[in-house]
Amino acid sequence: MDKLQGIDAAIRRYYSKQVVSEKLIEAILYSVDAGGKRIRPLILLEILEGFGLALTEAHFDVAASLEMIHTGSLIHDDLPAMDDDDYRRGRLTNHKKFDEATAILAGDSLFLDPFALIAGTALSDKIKVELIRRLSISSGTFGMVGGQMLDMQGEGQRLNLEQLSAVHAHKTGCLLAFPFEAAGIIAQQSTEVLQQLTLAGNLVGHAFQVRDDILDVTASFDELGKTPMKDLLAEKSTYPGLLGLEKSYEILDNSLNQAQAIFATLEQQVSFKPKKIQEMIERLRLDA
Repeated sequence: MDKLQGIDAAIRRYYSKQVVSEKLIEAILYSVDAGGKRIRPLILLEILEGFGLALTEAHFDVAASLEMIHTGSLIHDDLPAMDDDDYRRGRLTNHKKFDEATAILAGDSLFLDPFALIAGTALSDKIKVELIRRLSISSGTFGMVGGQMLDMQGEGQRLNLEQLSAVHAHKTGCLLAFPFEAAGIIAQQSTEVLQQLTLAGNLVGHAFQVRDDILDVTASFDELGKTPMKDLLAEKSTYPGLLGLEKSYEILDNSLNQAQAIFATLEQQVSFKPKKIQEMIERLRLDA
């Protein structure tokens, strides 16, 4: 099965079980179907295959749970009380297509449903509990949501590099690091390997936010699928604003290089097959 189709099928399978509110499911699937690269769940699936696992329905369910939380965060991020954007992935944001209350509830569903999805998989109880624990930490108060709060508090302020890194490490980095950790847990790797995967995930998460900051000031609406210059208009601190574009490109490349080196090391240590995940990481580079 094509990985993208498998991820989408897992989400639709979950929401086809029963219907309480057709409008709520319509709003959820509107944002799920809005496109996007599915980078987070694809990372998970590629690393699982790198460890030699044949992908199962349970693996696609875990991947889908991650995409669901990410999509919910985008719905809430676009709300007037947050980043206040009218477009996401080239079309109207959820609250513009429906209304604010529906968008809030669709986001709520996408934050809560993934835990039931993981709990219902055919994975062992020990693995499921650890995945649920780590996904909660990565998404909630000590991860993405905490980072979003730091991000809002930082508007109109001149953050230093340490403060900016803290914002991005939590707002973007934690949820991007999760698929690296999750793959190691599912593949039942050693503590040492899990630590290396977590480091690789943190590096890619860092690179991803630097990349996003660069694109915010260099890309057009058609390229981004959303309004450019949003961070600049909101007076948010960014890597290009703090360090300049040239240094930002350098940080992006260095982070990606270090992540790729970790997978090269894992190839020697545990016979990991790094080709596909390294190709994914390579595609995150930008031409200066």
